[in-house]
Order: sequence, then C-alpha cells, then structure tokens
Amino acid sequence: MLLYVSGPYSGEVESNIAQARKVAIALWEKGHAVICPHLNSAHMEHDCKATYDQFLAGDLTMIARCDGMVMAPGWEFSKGAKIEYEYAESLKLPVWEYPDLPALHPTEVCGK
Repeated sequence: MLLYVSGPYSGEVESNIAQARKVAIALWEKGHAVICPHLNSAHMEHDCKATYDQFLAGDLTMIARCDGMVMAPGWEFSKGAKIEYEYAESLKLPVWEYPDLPALHPTEVCGK
C-alpha cells in the first residue's frame, strides 16, 4: 500500500520531523511505500514562498493518491493533521494510529 504519514509539524519542528520519520521507517521496513510530507518539505517554510494553505492543499492532493494514512503521535493536537484526518475519512481511506500499522496486502506479500 501507499501510505501517508500525518502528524504535527509546527511548534517543535525538529522533534515532529523525527517522530514522523520514525513512523515512515517502520512502514518502509514493514514493506509499504510511504509519503512523509515532514521529510518531503522539511524546513521549506524558511526558503519557499508557498503559504501554509498551499502546503496543506498539496498534502491533501497527496492523500487523495494514497491507499491509507497513519497518524503519528500527537496528531490530535495539530490543526493540519486533523484536517488531513478528516479528508482521509471523507475519502473513506483506512486510517491507523501509530504504533498500529497495517498489514501488507496479499498481493504485496507475493512480490517479496
């Protein structure tokens, strides 16, 4: 499955990036493909003129292309992660909360 990692970014940025990376690593090691926006656009708020809303719109575009989402710890305190969660739910995507991770689909296991 292609999975999106959602969680807090703002505030304790370094800690939040590290936490999302931990989730992404666990998913990759389990055999999933992963989109982790914390790593994709880390610190771009310093160098890029895109607004928060533009980054969030991009995140929602990525979520729409995923098979599911995994929520990093602390997501429930993040405005953006809550929006991402609600969007995934509206698309009827399955959502897991780390450390609960999805199993591989049987077709993914066959390729190993």
